[in-house]
Amino acid sequence: MEKVPLEITGIEYSQTHSGSYVLHLKEIHGNRHMPIVIGSFEAQAIAVELEKMVPNRPMTHDLFKPIFSAFNVSVQEVIIHQFREGLFIAKITLVGEDGIPTDIDSRSSDAVAIAVRFNAPIYTTKQVINEVNNISEGYSSSTDEDDMKNLVHEIDLDEPLEEVSVDDLEQQLEEALENEDYELASKIRDEINKRKK
Repeated sequence: MEKVPLEITGIEYSQTHSGSYVLHLKEIHGNRHMPIVIGSFEAQAIAVELEKMVPNRPMTHDLFKPIFSAFNVSVQEVIIHQFREGLFIAKITLVGEDGIPTDIDSRSSDAVAIAVRFNAPIYTTKQVINEVNNISEGYSSSTDEDDMKNLVHEIDLDEPLEEVSVDDLEQQLEEALENEDYELASKIRDEINKRKK
């Protein structure tokens, strides 16, 4: 099985699947993309870690870090190894104290959420990425390349972020974190950082 290393290039609200998001993965040594439709909870779990935000309470995927640490388990890699009937199937490879790798079946979104928390590499297979690109050629050509390289969130605000003062933005950021609205918090934090540059 020939492994293809992937990187995350963005997450955006799905225009075709209501309430879902699209996780954009791209091969590191090439131009092929692998868009995966994921749920809002998984999108938040991935975005929170990518943005290095600290939630008030640990999210479900955050619990794996202390558990794995307590039992001396590390995440070796994640591989999205099958594409079946429109669904991606992944496995997480764990290594315990004995040094023997163990594969755990996983949804692709959960596997990626774990990978970003452990800085583990994400792979797919040559067969999967070829199959996905054959299906999604029209999708790639109709998607703005810049959008695929950024985390894009659908945010419902009374006024554009550009018109809100930094003090108000910081207050809104605190409220968003308290309410565990990590999508909004990420958007606000990006605006604050943009102004402070």
